[in-house]
Amino acid sequence: MRILSVLLPFLSASLVASKSFSVFSHDQAPLANSFDVPGKNPLKFCGNPKNYILDIDKVDLDPNPPKSNSNLTITASGSFSEDVADGATVALTVKYGLITLIKTTADLCSQIKEVDLECPLKKGKMSMVHDVKIPREVPPGQYTVIANVVSKDAEPITCLETTVHF
Repeated sequence: MRILSVLLPFLSASLVASKSFSVFSHDQAPLANSFDVPGKNPLKFCGNPKNYILDIDKVDLDPNPPKSNSNLTITASGSFSEDVADGATVALTVKYGLITLIKTTADLCSQIKEVDLECPLKKGKMSMVHDVKIPREVPPGQYTVIANVVSKDAEPITCLETTVHF
């Protein structure tokens, strides 16, 4: 679960109240869609975000691209179209090349405590700034990260993906 704590701040930023992998850069290869997340980041929505509960206005990374053994500041803003209550989940997949490193589902409300948020996430505007230390031990290579967040009723909150090269 150590790697999940590294991933959480980014999805958290993405959720404007949630988390993901904090080691993305500008010049990363895009995945198979054109749904860019607004801001200075390499994130893509997994699909058309018009039906997501979270409408992300912007996610910025500083520095962009992040570097291992350094601090990364994540600034995010957006709004929820409805409250997000206990029971929401994050399905996280992290691949190193073709090898799946992580494939897990976690309780969103227990995980967002890592970034000083708590459930229920209330309907309306939210913003956050979070700093995370990127470990120097990140092995070189290509990483693919997908974070799919759904409500307790399986309504899509957001889904984000990216490919990272170290």
